Amino acid sequence: MTTLAAAVRDAAYLEGDFLLRSGKRSTYYLDKYRFGTEPELLRRLGVAIAETIREHAPTAQRIGAPELGAVSLAAAASLEVGIPFVIVRKEPKEYGTANRIEGPFVSGEEIVLVEDVVTSGGAAISAIEALREAGLKVSTAICVVDREEGGADELARIGIRLRPLLLASELRP
Repeated sequence: MTTLAAAVRDAAYLEGDFLLRSGKRSTYYLDKYRFGTEPELLRRLGVAIAETIREHAPTAQRIGAPELGAVSLAAAASLEVGIPFVIVRKEPKEYGTANRIEGPFVSGEEIVLVEDVVTSGGAAISAIEALREAGLKVSTAICVVDREEGGADELARIGIRLRPLLLASELRP
């Protein structure tokens, strides 16, 4: 994974003063769009996520991805592991089908959640709650980077085991 860590760091690690989604300030930022939009790096991440699914969620029938940053990751993993994915909107769309979960699924299916960067776990928890409300079973989440700021513990509180590909401590200089 060291070479994957170096590739993610080179593509996405930024230093400065950043406001995170969690509301916290940070001196570094991992720009998920820089690693989720580069074809070769996205391919490598898809393979790594697929391997993690095979190891830690082998009975998963679908992948779930919170919009927007995790969608390309779920698509790459879906292509690699051969199972479909659904997209979890932050809010139901206000037109057409008014779905919060996009893509077909069957109540009772097992879903593994794929996330880009986990800090406090808030976005992942919101997506998991929506999936569970739709009757789907979720017990595992995979993220590219765990910032090691409490997100894994928050996910554990709702019965989710976080399986990060990388830890922030592996990326920081």
